[in-house]
Amino acid sequence: MPMSKMYKSAFWGLLVNMMFSAYNIVIGAFSHSWWFLTIGVYYTVLSIVRFIILASKHENSVLIKRMTGIMLMILSVPLTGIVILASIKDRGIVFNEIIMITIAVYTFSKIALATYNFIRSKRLSSVRQKALRNLSFADAFVSISSLQRSMLVSFGDMQESTARAMNIATGAAVSIIVFILGANLLRKSKQPSDK
Repeated sequence: MPMSKMYKSAFWGLLVNMMFSAYNIVIGAFSHSWWFLTIGVYYTVLSIVRFIILASKHENSVLIKRMTGIMLMILSVPLTGIVILASIKDRGIVFNEIIMITIAVYTFSKIALATYNFIRSKRLSSVRQKALRNLSFADAFVSISSLQRSMLVSFGDMQESTARAMNIATGAAVSIIVFILGANLLRKSKQPSDK
């Protein structure tokens, strides 16, 4: 049954997300990096929203779309501030190659999975499927921003001003995309024809 496969995938995604948020919080606490702490909190909120969607008893509730859309729109605002402040105050932590390769594999796996779920969800009318799809994309895009930031610090030989400009541009783009994902869900929650 396709829906049960989707729920299994979302459940495993929730577990991985929770581990990743814990990882960021622990690294942030030990390294005194508020960037990692805040990213950990961001992923924790995404995990909570994902859990609420999976635990909801109403398969096609408009409330699911509204709540998810509003949460993504709200999260895009502090995300913008986080990226700008981090580019000014917190350059990031230098990781060794093995950790960076692990982070890159994890990030690209999330992008591939989010894209696959997007293609699959086009054929389905489930509100949960659409909400989970948008959460997956928000998750993947924030991971891209974190990966770029870590790579520029760990491997980058470019000038600090150029790296800062790239981080601000990518962070701003990610914040806008997360806001659009939320606004799209909120707009669709007002369409009576949507199941």
